[in-house]
Amino acid sequence: MAYVLTPPYILSAVVLLLLGYPSGNVAFLYALPLVISMLTPARPIPDLVGLFSPMLDYFQYEQIIESEDELRKNFDQGKNYIFATQPHGVLSMCAMCSSIHSDPKYRRISTAVASSLLTFPILKHIIGIFTLCDASAASLRKVLKRPGIEGTVVIYIGGIAELFKSSRDEERLHLSSRKGFIKLALREGVDIVPVYLFGNTSILSVLRNKYLERISRKMQVSFTIFWGKFYLPIPRDDKLLYVAGAPITIPKISNPTQSDLDKYHEHYCEEIKRIFETYKHKIPLYQNKTLIID
Repeated sequence: MAYVLTPPYILSAVVLLLLGYPSGNVAFLYALPLVISMLTPARPIPDLVGLFSPMLDYFQYEQIIESEDELRKNFDQGKNYIFATQPHGVLSMCAMCSSIHSDPKYRRISTAVASSLLTFPILKHIIGIFTLCDASAASLRKVLKRPGIEGTVVIYIGGIAELFKSSRDEERLHLSSRKGFIKLALREGVDIVPVYLFGNTSILSVLRNKYLERISRKMQVSFTIFWGKFYLPIPRDDKLLYVAGAPITIPKISNPTQSDLDKYHEHYCEEIKRIFETYKHKIPLYQNKTLIID
């Protein structure tokens, strides 16, 4: 609901302040949350994330981590990872559930988001309770220099382009041309954990419009209409399943060639396909779906 209510609140607050309506004091009080949000930075609050545990029951949430013992051991020894995550969905409820479900110490893993989300008033404080970082290459390289959990990052490979592929009828990934995360992993020598979020694209439907998609990708903020239960912006209570595959070993190559990028990108694509085919039977809506990679 924050995505729906925040923009009109900000617009109305600015208009009332400019007009001083119904009075200057009332307009200021109405806009006070906006002013406070603009002046204060957002910060992660891992303990608050755990209070959203009813979401797990609502979505019948299930989590499978194929190499859980290996990951825990390596985290403790200071190894970090890139969690390459798909599909994006309208709102990544499956990833939120994963954070809620996780041990609090793993809530310190950063999720890469567009810089606009880190500065957008009100919204930055709502989603900011999760640990977020700028999705720019420079920011990601900085995060990956750290050891262990603090040096691990979740990257949504398909980004906003993939958001506009959300559908209850088909499962499409924006992946064929996305190789930047492979280059980043090779340059930093960081292994990739492929993650599939089953149900992420079905709990909310989106108005698929090429002009809105073009504007959204340029602005790095989604401009569209979405709906779910009762045609309202309420996610449907479909089952969500989070699956993290086995880590893909990535060598450190300071200047990877196109051949290097293609090789490890193909490996990632094969793992994503394997995960999809292996676990889709667990989600009723997915049993007869075929994964399409654009």
